[in-house]
Amino acid sequence: MSEVKGIFEEINTALKEDPSYVEGVNAVYQFDLEGEEPYQLVLRGDDSYAKQGTGEEADCTLKMNTDDFKALSEGNLNGTQAFMSGRLKIKGNMGLALKLQDILSSYKAASK
Repeated sequence: MSEVKGIFEEINTALKEDPSYVEGVNAVYQFDLEGEEPYQLVLRGDDSYAKQGTGEEADCTLKMNTDDFKALSEGNLNGTQAFMSGRLKIKGNMGLALKLQDILSSYKAASK
């Protein structure tokens, strides 16, 4: 299993165990990562999940390389800095992109 797939499986498990971190967020994030199949993070309260593929229409698409995604998901890369330096490209709702870093860091803190 790829490291990226493992990260999305961890996120999916965390969403099922405690969807409170995404309360009030109704969005579909798509991750287009170099060398990987696309992944989606579907946030709809108690019905939130992460999956491989593109079954939903994305509100916000993030394109980056896999190393940068791993660093972002671990809290070692600031999303705003990655965007400003060109390491992260965003298509769609920028406000949702800004919320994503808070969501990922909330789950990372909870898993420690």
